Amino acid sequence: MIEYNERAFALHGDGFTCLLRINEYGLPELLHFGDPVTVEDAEALRFLPGLGWGGSVLLKEGDPASCADTMPLVWSGCGRGDYRESPLELDGVPTDFRYKNHAITDGIVPMEGTLPQAKGDCQTLRITLTQKNLELDLYFSVFGGVLTRRTVLRNTGTASVTITKIMSAMIDIHGQYRMTTFNGGWIREMGRHDDMVGESRIVNESVTGASSNRHDPGFLLSDPDATEESGRVYGFNLIYSGNHYGSAQRSIQGFTRILQGISPSNFRWELAPGATFETPEAVMAYSTEGFGGLSHKMHRFVNECIVPEHWQYRARPVLFNDWEGCMFDFDHKKLVGLAKQAKALGCELFVLDDGWFKGRKNDFAGLGDYAVDRKKLPHGLEGLSKKIRTMGLEFGLWFEPESVNPDSDLYRKHPDWALTDGFDPLLGRHQLLLDLTLPAVRDYIVENVSRIIDRCGITYVKWDMNRHSIALGRKAHDYILGLYEVLGRIFHPRPRVLLENCSSGGNRFDLGMLTFGPQVWCSDNTDPIDRLTIQGNRSYLYPQSTFGAHVSAAPHAQTLRTTPLCTRGNVSFFGCLGYELDLDHLLKIERNEIIDQIAFYKKYRKTFQFGSFYRLKNGWQVSRKEYHIAGVFRTLTQPAPPYETLRLRGLKREQHYYYCTRGQRLRIGQFGSLVKHVLPVDLNPNGAVLRTADRRITLPDGTQQGHATGAALQAGLPLIPNFRGTGYDTNQRTLTDYGSEIYIIEEDWDSGKIR
Repeated sequence: MIEYNERAFALHGDGFTCLLRINEYGLPELLHFGDPVTVEDAEALRFLPGLGWGGSVLLKEGDPASCADTMPLVWSGCGRGDYRESPLELDGVPTDFRYKNHAITDGIVPMEGTLPQAKGDCQTLRITLTQKNLELDLYFSVFGGVLTRRTVLRNTGTASVTITKIMSAMIDIHGQYRMTTFNGGWIREMGRHDDMVGESRIVNESVTGASSNRHDPGFLLSDPDATEESGRVYGFNLIYSGNHYGSAQRSIQGFTRILQGISPSNFRWELAPGATFETPEAVMAYSTEGFGGLSHKMHRFVNECIVPEHWQYRARPVLFNDWEGCMFDFDHKKLVGLAKQAKALGCELFVLDDGWFKGRKNDFAGLGDYAVDRKKLPHGLEGLSKKIRTMGLEFGLWFEPESVNPDSDLYRKHPDWALTDGFDPLLGRHQLLLDLTLPAVRDYIVENVSRIIDRCGITYVKWDMNRHSIALGRKAHDYILGLYEVLGRIFHPRPRVLLENCSSGGNRFDLGMLTFGPQVWCSDNTDPIDRLTIQGNRSYLYPQSTFGAHVSAAPHAQTLRTTPLCTRGNVSFFGCLGYELDLDHLLKIERNEIIDQIAFYKKYRKTFQFGSFYRLKNGWQVSRKEYHIAGVFRTLTQPAPPYETLRLRGLKREQHYYYCTRGQRLRIGQFGSLVKHVLPVDLNPNGAVLRTADRRITLPDGTQQGHATGAALQAGLPLIPNFRGTGYDTNQRTLTDYGSEIYIIEEDWDSGKIR
């Protein structure tokens, strides 16, 4: 994986090489990051300065090549002639680190503190740089198709040093690039934004104390003409859950400098003599197969090197969560009734969400306390869990351990445990954050959460955090370190507990949290049409096995949009399926449809959760072994729509396949007043007869099946027509606005037989 030859290093991964050299000035120079090359190419791939550049500050007088400002580097000093953005700032003091030594080791070099890191088969290069009283270790680890980077600063002097900025990684790559970031907010996560990188800096940053729904820590750089299937694309991410920073800026020499690390906003760290500071691990990947190829590398890395070992490629259960059906209004009897219904539908896990502890009638009180509300749950959590588990369901529970309401026993006893900024407290969702930098607070959370998990036989935890603090200030990084300690103490001894992180939806969807639990709640917005954007854009950097994706009621609480139940299911299939609605209000035809959905999902669960994910022009595709499943999704219907094709990917060109649609049903009510035109009597479209029929009668939507080679399916399968305004027919797709279809494609060993 890693070659070394006369101060040059070739870090070889799956489809890429990162080629470095220690130049004659002791600086770590990047020669190439892209298509595979050899270490012998080091001299040929150097950028030569000629007579240099006007206005240069030289490291060596008379040597025009010694201008740090024009070199492509993987680390640079500050105040010594490189005027591009610096990865390290020491309270205004210049830095000038030069090469000391290096080492190449098999496997990872473990981090010293609580920061999580990637694990798996790899090789690691350490390059140590030094200046007076300081040493800097640059770590490069090659995991298959991904390169990780981190930095360790060590104080070798006798006086403290103040760090105001330190990045995990810096890299200068040559070329003109488009930067893609994913931005948004609550219930509107992961909007894609594309900007050409020029000589003004583009910054992707979070300052909310979390990795943030405003700006995902991951971003992409691509050739301007890169597509889903072709062109060079670089991917970047950070294994961190706090304030993050990423930037890109192009120099007049044509080098684009990319930085990744902790946000320097309000960051200040006193490094005592003999102490070290370790940054989070940054992630880099490269593909010549467009955005899709880059995503496949990132997905494999997350599934194999980030999520906990026990959950790597292990199927996630189909769950029912009571929140949108009950909110705070429930008791033991109602929950048991919902659990019985969920079991009958095919669910495998019942999750009790917020409202189970004393004083929690709404979101104004109770957070921080762990005493069970005996009025709601007279048999306690243990009794409820036992009852549900005897039905054959697993039991899961919601916690929000990091927060406290002022109206709580904990706050009344320990007001000093809440984070404050010296001003009058500002509440978010009527709550404050607990100060996780305090050992007593961490112990309190670990003791209470662990006790309930163990006593109640809990196999799933939803860990929520709805307070995003502006009081963290300089404590922001310490807070995240404290959080990682808490999560490690609770979940590392309990690897079989499925941890799903949540923070006002997708406010903590990051690689750091995924090292403790294999999935994250994508968004509080469960509208499937919005989820096409949220889940689709998350797929650029994260695999669908990490997506919490639930079917909820329509009209949707977040948009008031009404969508077909089949579309709600079809979108949620491409993730970890769950249901979150009041089962008491389901019609019989809806129950039957959900039973069919869950049975179908279970049959192809590993394909949906762990198959190779493709973003198609009109939907999504997952492929695993001999199975390929595609979802075609529509938003608003146009009249007299043109023919549509389904162009699949990743199939064997010569292989014969059988394809068919998953059967779906249409409700009579969809046709409105048109129904009276095909009946012998005149009925009121809003009357009791047709309302009753809508609750009981369905029609089959158009289906399609046949045989074709992989070459034909990749060229584009013509789909049966959409509704064209002339009536119902089984040879058309009649689901219109927000309609969707699922296509199953299987390797066909007997092309003459319809299965």
